Order: sequence, then C-alpha cells, then structure tokens
Amino acid sequence: MSTTTLPLKQRAPIRPARVLLHVFLAGTALAWLAPLLWAIFSALRPYSETSAKGYVSWPDKLTFDNFTNAFQQSDMLHYFGNTLIIAVPAVLLTLFLSSCVAFYVSRFDFRLNLALLLVFTAGNLLPQQVIITPLYRLYLLTNLPGITASGKLYDSALGLVLIHVAFQSGFCAFVLSNYMRSLPHELTEAALVDGASVWRLYWQITLPLCKPAMAALATLLSIWIYNDFFWALVLISTGDNMPITSALNNLSGQYFTDPNLVAAGSLLTAIPTLIVYFALQRQFVNGLTLGSNKG
Repeated sequence: MSTTTLPLKQRAPIRPARVLLHVFLAGTALAWLAPLLWAIFSALRPYSETSAKGYVSWPDKLTFDNFTNAFQQSDMLHYFGNTLIIAVPAVLLTLFLSSCVAFYVSRFDFRLNLALLLVFTAGNLLPQQVIITPLYRLYLLTNLPGITASGKLYDSALGLVLIHVAFQSGFCAFVLSNYMRSLPHELTEAALVDGASVWRLYWQITLPLCKPAMAALATLLSIWIYNDFFWALVLISTGDNMPITSALNNLSGQYFTDPNLVAAGSLLTAIPTLIVYFALQRQFVNGLTLGSNKG
C-alpha cells in the first residue's frame, strides 16, 4: 500500500502593486472618516477644556453633556417632526409619480417615448440657484387659503414637498424606466390577454418586481430630502416651520457659538439618516447592483 503526499500550497508572492492599493484604500478610508471622528471627539469634550488647552490636546474627561444640551436648546424633537412631515410625503409622491412615468415610457411604444423621458430627466440638469428667483415669486403669488397655515404656498411644508417632488422625479423616472425595460414583456402581454387593465399591469405586476430599485431610490431620496438646507432656507420664513437642518441655527448665538455644541447637534441630526440606511441596507445594495451580472 503506497501513500502519496500532497504538495504544500505555496502562498502567492505579495506584489508591490497590491500593497500600494491597500495603502491607498486605507488612507482614503481614514481621510473619509477623519472629519466624523474629529466631530465625535469635539462633541464629547466640554468647551471650557478645549478653550483652555486647544482642540489638539489630550482630553481630561469625556462627557455626553453636549449632546443633551444640543437636543434641549435646539428643540430638536420639534424640528424632527417638521422634517418628517416634509420627507415622508415627498418620498412617497416622488416614487409613485416617477414609477407611473417610468411604466408608461418603458412598457408602451409611441413616437414621443424617448422625448417624454428626456423632458423629465432634463429637469435635474437645471441648477437650483438659476430658478430660485422666479420660483420664489411664484410661491409668494400662489394663494392657498385654508390649506396652509400661511395662506400661501410660501412658508409651508406643502411648498417644500412639491419642490422636492419636482426636482427628484426626473432622476427616479430615469432609473426606474431603465429597470422596467429589463423586465420580460411576456408578463404584461400575458396579463393583457387575460384582460388585465393598465392599472393592474402597473400596480400588481410591474411594481412588485421593482421593489429592489424602489428601495434603493427610497434610501437615496430620504437622505437627500432630509439633508436639504437650500430650499428650506429660501422658501420658509417662520422658524418653527423649518426642518431639522435649520435647527442647528438655534445653537448659534449672536456673539458666541460653542463649536463643540454644534458638533454634537450635527451628529444628532445624522442619526435618522443612518437608521434609514441600515434599515434598507440590503435592498439598497441589491438596487445598486441590478444588472451587474447580466451578459
């Protein structure tokens, strides 16, 4: 009886190019995380200590007092509610309207199919600063008595919802139309033969197959709308109506601003976006990798 010995597997030599790649990736990750780590470090230190010893110094103590003070002084819970009133309807309306447009241009053939999609997508190419003056005047002239507290489209949550829907629908319609084109046409053809209506084709057949793309877009939209500061600053004048991104102004005094307190407030405002991302992380990744394995 003979025995055979298997050769030991030799480790592949470490190539200099691979070492440089890992060093570059580690450096990039550290550079990306450095501002966040510095904000956390500053938020955990009292301002009296940093003013005496400087920010680049070893801390004597770390405390969560800045987070508590920032939450209370900025009335953050109230502004979280304002942001929720704006973000949730804006995300749902954007996804619904853009999916309707995407369904129409991707599942039906007509002469102006591509032109219609280009019109929706072209809206994203306009810089916000270009249209702010006519849009501001339009909001002031639009009267909505009994619908908004201000009686106008200006200084209302409805105005912010509408502008977010208008600006984000083009991108979402473009993404969803490309995804819907990849779905088999035999599904809709078979449903049409069975007598299904257009609404049923959209709501019960096509839309359930678009859940990964919808989840990815919902994640992006939630983060974009939540972090918006420009439109809220221009189209809202009453302080109590502003979203969470404007609540940080309450932490700044007329003659003095505590940077450590502002850092703590900024970190608190970032928590909801992290919750949304981690809750939809799997769907978000699946949505980003759609079509990556198709030949």
